[in-house]
Amino acid sequence: MLRVAVISGPNLDRLGTREPAIYGTTTLRDIEAMCRAAAGNHPIVFRQSNAEFDLVNWIQEAIDEGAGIVINPAGLSFTSVPILDALRMFPGPIVELHISNIHRRPPPHRDSLISHAATGVICGLGAEGYRSAVEAILRMIHAKGA
Repeated sequence: MLRVAVISGPNLDRLGTREPAIYGTTTLRDIEAMCRAAAGNHPIVFRQSNAEFDLVNWIQEAIDEGAGIVINPAGLSFTSVPILDALRMFPGPIVELHISNIHRRPPPHRDSLISHAATGVICGLGAEGYRSAVEAILRMIHAKGA
């Protein structure tokens, strides 16, 4: 069974203490547990990095070994053509995720490049958005028969 890659970008390792008025108090470790529970028996790989090249490498790994990608590229959403290009190579479903509602935020935190490659986008649901994203990607994978 092909796995789901859950990839988080820069500064998300600081969830729980980083701007709690925007991002809440749930930690990335809590989010990982939430994602694993939502995935049930479906294998997932959960990763976070502050480095763009790590995200690109993990996306490329998923091209060969993954059924779906859930990605919160964080601040790289608005600047990273390399992440966009890597996602465009991925043949399966992609859910872009943002904890805050980026459409209500001031520039430069509003217009995501990554949305151009995403099958769907979830934003503004807080940490619970990760659970929703995993559930949505699993529905897409099962509908596709992967």
